[in-house]
Amino acid sequence: MARFVGIDVQVKRPCCYAVSDEDGVIVGSGWFRDVLSFRDELERRFAGHALHVGIDACRVPLTTSRPWYWDRSKGRWRPKTHRDKGYGRHCEVVISALGLARPQWTPTLDAAPEWMRIGFSLFKSLDEIAVTHEAFPSAIYTLLRGNTDMRLTLDFSQFAPGPKDMLDACLLAVSVRRFASGHGAEVGGGDGLGTIILPGRVPENTMPELFRWPGK
Repeated sequence: MARFVGIDVQVKRPCCYAVSDEDGVIVGSGWFRDVLSFRDELERRFAGHALHVGIDACRVPLTTSRPWYWDRSKGRWRPKTHRDKGYGRHCEVVISALGLARPQWTPTLDAAPEWMRIGFSLFKSLDEIAVTHEAFPSAIYTLLRGNTDMRLTLDFSQFAPGPKDMLDACLLAVSVRRFASGHGAEVGGGDGLGTIILPGRVPENTMPELFRWPGK
């Protein structure tokens, strides 16, 4: 039996998580600050279950400036110019170009804010015990507009410290569950810096070049 975990990363207050079972029922939720302690708790509490985790954070930082930019008006890639900052990964470009959300473009490690660094640590730590995915709540909310078939049964016992944060964690849990069942999409990855999963399909045929990283 699998368990599906959603994690919303925070700095001003603890990070929060929600765990769904295969029937879409939240079976655990809470808040944490220490990544390693959380990993150990998750492994201990759900021992014997396959874990699939969705994290609202960047998987890895850039190692160098992004060499390619998407020209929306022309529907094609163009080389980076001296005016471009060079932040962002392929997966974030796709999310932005599709109009699903406005990413907080991933920089190199030395320029990464604290919440991104927490995300890097979470992916590195949880990769040891789970199948991990990067997910983006704002993009998911947009994708699900008008959708009525993705549902979740939850309780409100852990919502008080940050209701919107915990709601995002629950959304990630149900989105990972849907993706793992084969009803979703995975975008980006052409630059080798991670993908973002979504709980539904995206129109790849409208901008096919967008989904292919130049030179690959």
